[in-house]
Amino acid sequence: MNSSEFFTEAKRLFPGGVNSPVRYYPPNPVYFRKALGDTIVDVDGREYIDFNMGFGAMIAGYGNREVMDEFNRMEFNLMPLGVPNELEILLGMEISSSIPSIEMMRFTNSGTEATMHAIRLARAFTGRKIIVKMNAGFHGSHDYVLVNAGSGALTFGTPSSPGIPQEIANTVIISDFNNLGDIEAIFGSRGEEIAAVIVEPILGNIGVIKPDDGYLRGLQKLCNEYGSLLILDEVITGFRFGYRGYQNIVGINPDLTILGKIIGGGMPVGLFGGKREIMEMISPSGKVYQSGTFSANPATMAAGLATLKYLKAADYHYLNRMADLVENILNPYIDEHEIVMNRVESMFQIFFTGSRVYNYKSAMAADSRRFMRFFKECLKNGVYLSPGQYESNFIGFMHPPEDVEIAATVMEGSIESSRD
Repeated sequence: MNSSEFFTEAKRLFPGGVNSPVRYYPPNPVYFRKALGDTIVDVDGREYIDFNMGFGAMIAGYGNREVMDEFNRMEFNLMPLGVPNELEILLGMEISSSIPSIEMMRFTNSGTEATMHAIRLARAFTGRKIIVKMNAGFHGSHDYVLVNAGSGALTFGTPSSPGIPQEIANTVIISDFNNLGDIEAIFGSRGEEIAAVIVEPILGNIGVIKPDDGYLRGLQKLCNEYGSLLILDEVITGFRFGYRGYQNIVGINPDLTILGKIIGGGMPVGLFGGKREIMEMISPSGKVYQSGTFSANPATMAAGLATLKYLKAADYHYLNRMADLVENILNPYIDEHEIVMNRVESMFQIFFTGSRVYNYKSAMAADSRRFMRFFKECLKNGVYLSPGQYESNFIGFMHPPEDVEIAATVMEGSIESSRD
């Protein structure tokens, strides 16, 4: 069967025919069968250079021989499930030594789980209810964080999905990313009630939006002043720009950190961790409950260990050089047309707008319909980008220069072809 025929069957089984909304694009998504290096192959045998890379999880590439050899060396298949195993200790030690703010941690199976439990923990630790999140900040799909901006300043959020009680949305205040004045006003009004601020250090689900200088340090200062916790969601950024967290690059010390994607090496994973006095409130050492049969399962721990071992010796400057190559090829078109390329080292996204994209409002002003025409032109010509204007694209260690140059040239042509 081809992709269209697969999608016909999928629509009978899955809502909208997919198991995550971002995977859908009309008339039907392409179905893939295998991957190797930086290349993914669809069910018709057609190859694509992949700049999605599992939404950033596959930084080491598909079938990386060093990672696979290390992964296969560990006898995780012989370990029982749902019991403690030595691999979770080894991976935990590696993460804690690389990101020192994570003194204790708990593995989960997804970033959604990790942020949900971290928010519950923050509320328990502070004895407060209110959470502040950023407009367009994405922290998974549970009730605590599927909340949009309200109708006016200093208002509580509104549910962004049916099924979320307004009572829950009334415990979340939305702030404008990169706007310290906005969150200072929120703290000035409700600071004694705020349990935590949760933020992606780089917004990765509204395209790619970098924090302005001093913004993250300003958030930490406010949290310290009012006794609130700072939760840094590094699901995307953890180990992306070096063998560390983005927090270590900008010099902040969050109370709690969320990790995912890269630390699982392509297997389902999440993690929340932070200061010992906070984490010790998690059951069974404390009363805040969290559990999961598949948490810290041996296969995920082995994949994570194998990936981190590879990354520890990797030259992250290579990723930057490959991203430079993309940007250098596209720059003439970017300068000539109303286009913005937001990039933080090996993360990037194209916005069809002539104005700086630095927050939710400026991102939403971009021409998302033209972006989808651009995406489909790239797809038609053998380049797979993340399928949506408000996602990020990623360079990995198995993107060779010749493929990056081919892909960037395809993107250049697709920018032209995407015109009305």
